[in-house]
Amino acid sequence: MPEFLDADPRILALTVFGLGLMLAVSLEKFLARFWLSLPILYVAIGYALASLPLGFPNLNPSWDGFDAATLEYVTEFIVIASLMAAGIAIDRPVSWINWSQIWPLLAVAMPLTIAAVAFLGWWAMGLAPASAILLGAALAPTDPVLARSVQVGPPGENKRHDVRFSLTVEAGLNDGLAFPFTYLAIAAVGMTSLGAWTFEWAAFDLVFRIAVGCAVGWGVGRIGAWYVFEREADAPREEIEQEAESADTPKYSTSEGLIVLGTLLTAYGLAEVFQGYGFLAVFVGAVTARQRENRSRYHKISHHFIDQIEQIVLVAVLLGFGAMLASGVLDALTWPAALVGLALIFVIRPIAGFIAEFRSALPLAGTIAIAFLGVRGMGSIYYLAYGQNNAEFAQLQLLWATVSFTILVSILVHGVVSGPALSFVERRRGHIHAGHDETMMALTPEGRRVEVEDTGVRE
Repeated sequence: MPEFLDADPRILALTVFGLGLMLAVSLEKFLARFWLSLPILYVAIGYALASLPLGFPNLNPSWDGFDAATLEYVTEFIVIASLMAAGIAIDRPVSWINWSQIWPLLAVAMPLTIAAVAFLGWWAMGLAPASAILLGAALAPTDPVLARSVQVGPPGENKRHDVRFSLTVEAGLNDGLAFPFTYLAIAAVGMTSLGAWTFEWAAFDLVFRIAVGCAVGWGVGRIGAWYVFEREADAPREEIEQEAESADTPKYSTSEGLIVLGTLLTAYGLAEVFQGYGFLAVFVGAVTARQRENRSRYHKISHHFIDQIEQIVLVAVLLGFGAMLASGVLDALTWPAALVGLALIFVIRPIAGFIAEFRSALPLAGTIAIAFLGVRGMGSIYYLAYGQNNAEFAQLQLLWATVSFTILVSILVHGVVSGPALSFVERRRGHIHAGHDETMMALTPEGRRVEVEDTGVRE
């Protein structure tokens, strides 16, 4: 190696990371012209650099407990940041009817996916029951991190897009709802039969923890919104409303984003302290705060702030995932495992999603798009790392190989297909529920039909 390239790997890593940050925005726009996504390129760069003799350390959680712990903490933070950004971007008022297209994805598509993947893991891959359940729990949730290209835009866009809305909210909620099944897998380690522990799991992990996560998220979101709009904002309401229409005299600066970040991290921590699900608390808290003073530009500024944080961590994670692939994490992959990953992307998720949305008012093209565009990503790595760090699972190398392969295929397939698919659906007006137009229409919690203008509501 030339002497001028004989640098400390740490310095090389910082250099690559810096270049990745500098070029992220321009590359994302450039790649979009060719229906490609940034994750495809950055994973490839990470793989190429880790394959060269530059002295980068191996990153293989399947045999290194330190790597597994590091991945758990890093992916935990980026999922939190992504849930914040997704929650703040949701313009639509919250009500059972208003979000009716979401519930089947959570109550039908997700359990079907977990059951199908766990069964194939046990039957086709020969996994132990606990490992098969962990595989299903890790691969079931759609990912808020790598699904940026199919999610709703920043708050205040004033355009109805039921496909993007469904995919965004699904990713925001099911990243927390996968936790009960991860705990089920942990509890099943060493168990040979059903017993009282299954009822304890259903009552505590499935019901109590979800309820606590939602309650903490709602409470902290309400308090955070009060803190911003009542205590901190010294302008009267009229000035706040004028601010929504004027970009020349903004009331808030990006420093106010620190309040949002602090509030939602507090929601995560409190939910975990009280034995709830922190991911749920973050998303519920972000959506709750978003409903307050919904015409204010503050929400758009906050979203931009959180989005920047997410992109910073995302660059590091994508390069790291490429390095993980180069370290040999796929060496344990078998043909049955690869077929299970392919079945999830091309068969299980599309069928489960279509069944869930079959009665939806969306046109067929929109329903198929929701069913197919279930991106897998960093959430799956987090859940698998969490499981590894909290129990002794058998066939761990095969689990990591299967999850890594599935994420890689999802990055390639969904990264290429999502752009053209959404464009096709939009041309056929399949992205809007029957009876609606592209102006945001919604139902208030009281059931009144309203039109959402910017991020506000008018009758």
